[in-house]
Formats: sequence, structure tokens, C-alpha cells
Amino acid sequence: MRIRLIKLLVVAGVVPLTMQAQPEQKTVAWTLRQCIEYAIVHNISIQQSALTARQSEIELNTNKWARLPELSGSAAQNWSWGRAASPVDNSYSNTNSSNTNFSVGANVPLFTGFRIPNQYKLSQINLKAALADLQKAKDDISINIASNYLQTLLDKELCKVAEEQISLSQQQLDRLIRMERLGKTSPAEVAEARSTVEQNKLAAVQNDNSYKLALLDLSQLLELPTPEGFEVVQPETAIVFSTLTPPDELYQVAVKQKSSVLAAQYRLDGSDLSIKIARATYMPTLSLSLGLGTSYYTMKGVTSSSFGSQINNNLNKYIGLNLSIPIFDRFVTRNNIRTAKVQQLNYSLQLDNTKKTLYKEIQQAWYNALASENKYKSSMSALDAAKESFQLMRAKYENGKATAVEYNEAQVKLQKSESELLQAKYDYFFRCKILDFYKGEEIK
Repeated sequence: MRIRLIKLLVVAGVVPLTMQAQPEQKTVAWTLRQCIEYAIVHNISIQQSALTARQSEIELNTNKWARLPELSGSAAQNWSWGRAASPVDNSYSNTNSSNTNFSVGANVPLFTGFRIPNQYKLSQINLKAALADLQKAKDDISINIASNYLQTLLDKELCKVAEEQISLSQQQLDRLIRMERLGKTSPAEVAEARSTVEQNKLAAVQNDNSYKLALLDLSQLLELPTPEGFEVVQPETAIVFSTLTPPDELYQVAVKQKSSVLAAQYRLDGSDLSIKIARATYMPTLSLSLGLGTSYYTMKGVTSSSFGSQINNNLNKYIGLNLSIPIFDRFVTRNNIRTAKVQQLNYSLQLDNTKKTLYKEIQQAWYNALASENKYKSSMSALDAAKESFQLMRAKYENGKATAVEYNEAQVKLQKSESELLQAKYDYFFRCKILDFYKGEEIK
């Protein structure tokens, strides 16, 4: 898993880090996929989920080697003063002595009531659940990035609409100024047109601020140090209407592959092993112990054998079987089994709730996509009507058959229709991305 994370760090970090390495603030445009990949590597919540998965991987490795012998060695040096037995004639006298001991021992579990293999299997399932949680965190950040990315694109498009309105109103103002010089219009109409230009400029400033704030929100979601030099790529957003997949069909696909459901299912599967592990305490345990030891002994006033001679002569070996039979543990095992069963019921409810939540999310996504499709179609019709109405009003105004107020109203309606169409377009685009996401397709 560590190697996979390193590869992901390298792949996802190449493009964004290029921007950060620039000595000057050079604008670099990011695609939606680059934003998602960068966020997956640098988002703190995802990093925490990755650490949790790493902990599960370490736990799995620990339980994998639980059957190996436990080997330990020891060395001890003791000094004593007072009465001690002489190694020559076994008489007691007041003297000083020292004793050096060395030992090596091993303990091998032979039977633990199947606790060790069940713990290993449970660790495997826990790792799968942790990886599913990690994937869910990635999916969540992908959805958030896509939403903020499309909002940024929408605000960028609205800035263009505002600039077009400024250009349109400025052309009208220039026309009226020329007509005023010829005495064909009043100063009041020129002032009204100039006011319209300034209002459109104010709207453009507001749209530009909204766009910058959207860029800031997206850059913060990416954990970028600053939004300076950050830009988004305008993707191909050509709308092609197609039949939306019904919610039930989407659910049948999503329930088999969505990480939230998989994580809940893994934990429910692991609860059976948790019960078996708790029951293992009822069963006897058998272990094998073996080792060897030696010592070196000296006494003041007594000639002792050499160190090497004593170490060799005092060498002893042992091997034994240890059987432990549980008789009464104050109902600890019984209550541990009950707790494991309660936890199993809780995991079962969590799985049911996760599936129901997924189905509700799919239903909402489908109805939102359907509504956004209808809104987009209506917005296209409304924009066509607004364009035609504006052209007619413009012709009437230029021929003196409409007032400046009527002309401005038609222009405002046109701008509003263009804005609503853009909003409907990106909303429908995003809703379709969500439906594709439930099908298991990558957001890009």
C-alpha cells in the first residue's frame, strides 16, 4: 500500500507542483481531473483516512506472524553478603558470593481456540473496510471539487456575459451621443444610457468578485497556499440530451461497488469473526515452551572453576507443554460474546441504513437531473424569446417607437435569460456527472 501511495503522490503532484515551482506568479490552468488528483493527495481528511488504512495494514502484519515462536533471552548478575553454603563441604559461613545467570527461552502457541487464525482473518477484513473508507473520502472530495469547479466556470461565464452587456450598452450610448449632437434625442436619454453603462460595469465588477471568490474556495479545497496564478480549464460542455438511467437501475449498479456500502458490508462480515474470537476464551489453550540456561558462581575464600568450565558444566535444557483450562472468569467471556453480538446487530443496521441512504441519494440525484434538464430546455426557449424580443425592441427604440426604459428592460431580460441558461447548463452538466458517478464512472 505504501508503494501505491508514493506512486499516487508522484503522479498527482507533477502538474500542480510545476506551478508552485515557478519563481514568478505564472498563471497555470488546471483541468478538473488534475484538481481532483491533487486534492486526493493533499487533502487532510484523505491523508487521515490513508493513515487509518496504514494502521490496519500494520495490524494485519502483526496478526500474520502471531503463530511464530516468542523468543527471549536474559542475563542476570547477583552479589550477596552473609551466610551462604560452601560448594566444597556444604557448610554455612559468613562470606561474599556472586552469581551470573544466562538463559534463552521460547514459547510457541499450539492451540488458542482458533483465536489466532480468526484474528488474522478479521485483520484482513478490517483492512478492506479501511481501504473502502479511504475510497469514500476520495469520492467525497471528488464530488466537492467537481461542484466548486463548475461553480467557478459558471462565474467565469457570467463575467463574459457582463462584459458583453457593457459592450452592448456602450454601443447604445455612443449612438445616442451622436444623435444628441444632431438634435435627434434629448440629454435625458443620453444620461439614462450612461447610467445603464455604469450599472453594467458595476454588475461586471460584482461578477468578477464572485469569480475570484469561487477560485479562492476551490484553491482552499485543494489545499493550495494561494489562489494567485491558479486558473481552471474550460472543458467541453456541449449538452447532448439522452435518456436518464432510472434510479432502480442505478441503485443495482451502485450498491455493488460504492465504497460506503462495501465498508459497511466488510464490518458486518467481520462481526462473525469477532464473536468467534470472543468465544475462543472458553476453550483451553496449549503452548510449547523450551529453552536453555547456565550460570557462573564464585564465593570469597573458595577456589572456583573457570568461567568457561562452569558455563559448560552448568548448562541445562528444558522443554514443556503448558495447558490452560478456563474454569470461571467472572462472566467476562460471556459478556464479551454478548457485546460482540450487539455490535453485529449494530453493523447490520448500519449496512441497511447505508443502503437506504444510497438509494435516497440516487433518487434525489435522478430527480435533480430530470429537473435540471427541463430547466435547461426551458431556459433555451426563454433565451431565444428574449433575444427576439430585444431585437424587436431595439429596432423600435432606434425608430423612436419605444422609450429608453422599455429598451433597458428588454436588455435586462436578455441578460437575465443568458445568466439563467448558463446556470441551467452547468447545473445539468453537474447532475449528469453525479449520475455517471453512481454508475462507477470517473469524474473528469
